Amino acid sequence: MNGLIGRKIGMTQVFDEEGRQVPVTVIEAGPCVVIQRKTRDRDGYEAAQLGFGKQKEQRLSKPKRGHVNKAKAEPVTVLREVRLEEGEEINPGDVIRVDILKDATHVDVLGICKGRGFQGVVRRYGMSGGRASHGSGMHRRTGAIGMKVSPARVFKGTRMPGHMGHVHTTTQNLRIVEIREEDNAVLVQGAVPGPNGGLVVIRKAIKKPLKQS
Repeated sequence: MNGLIGRKIGMTQVFDEEGRQVPVTVIEAGPCVVIQRKTRDRDGYEAAQLGFGKQKEQRLSKPKRGHVNKAKAEPVTVLREVRLEEGEEINPGDVIRVDILKDATHVDVLGICKGRGFQGVVRRYGMSGGRASHGSGMHRRTGAIGMKVSPARVFKGTRMPGHMGHVHTTTQNLRIVEIREEDNAVLVQGAVPGPNGGLVVIRKAIKKPLKQS
């Protein structure tokens, strides 16, 4: 098991052993209950479906209620899957807590970044825009996008104004500053995607080694 579901609490600051200020994000990490075990023989891959958050039973649909009851678990708010290694002993009803991150130095955090609505190319892509002098008539506009007679169309992927944000984002290699098991919380250095209260998935960083035992 290399990950679990969490909720972004917000940002604060702590001080390390040398007195340096460290900006951190506090994440409520678990506890998560295993709702379903996916296997290679039955499903084609190895994974565990985790449930997170408390929910009133009457707010669940009948299929979801039966799905959760099959694992003999309490009603949950959200379901997410976490990939497993071949042969890991994880069963429905098991509770996964933040202590699974004890052997990790860094984590990757997956979430949905904040939505920014409809934005122009200067805000969306950081374009410089046109001249700021009076009378130019081209301050924050896109500029030419046409191809004249040939090929007489706009190429796919051309950077233009449009919806910005509210997409799945992964922030990699965030250093774990502190793990507070009694509070089910992990403090990571830096910012993570999404607003305060937003759901995230925390997993051990795939580009960083684990602690040496």
